[in-house]
Amino acid sequence: MVYNREQLIGIVSGQMPVKRWKHVEGVMLTAVELARRYGADPVKADLAALLHDLAKFWPVERQEAVIRENGLNAELLDHDKQLLHAEVAAFISQRDYGVDDPEVLDAIRYHTSGRVGMTQMDKIVCLADYIEPGREFPGVERIRELAEVSLEEALLAGFDSTISFLLEKKKAIFPLTVLARNDLIAQLKKRNPES
Repeated sequence: MVYNREQLIGIVSGQMPVKRWKHVEGVMLTAVELARRYGADPVKADLAALLHDLAKFWPVERQEAVIRENGLNAELLDHDKQLLHAEVAAFISQRDYGVDDPEVLDAIRYHTSGRVGMTQMDKIVCLADYIEPGREFPGVERIRELAEVSLEEALLAGFDSTISFLLEKKKAIFPLTVLARNDLIAQLKKRNPES
């Protein structure tokens, strides 16, 4: 079944508190802006941003069940529960809402963890999630400034912020996030070997 944008807005906003919906709206605006700035498809960016937190407020047990019952990435079950919703949202977006664009689904799936070889759309949605106007955390202004000139530099700063926070809290770091960060460094070095 394929839903239109207005239907999806109703479905998604109905599954979360108003404050989180404001965040989603901010991510949508920011993703579209970044897509236009960096020559990506703003319609795809808007759709991925709209759906990225679809399962965020589902009970953890429900998210875990979706992962187990549908053969999704079981490695996530051994890590921070905050990682589950991205995998679940991508799956539900495809199964229940007819989203079949792999670029959109991957941007939803990797918006929390990142991955090696992130596509431009992956980077846009992940970065938009970090820097939407409602976000307030130490260093967010610097990440916003970097986003004006480089997706990769800004996203690297975002991952560094997340990793620092997790280290400070003595929490485990999802290995894919470390690999995504290292891959961004490699991409930047290729572009500017002197740095």
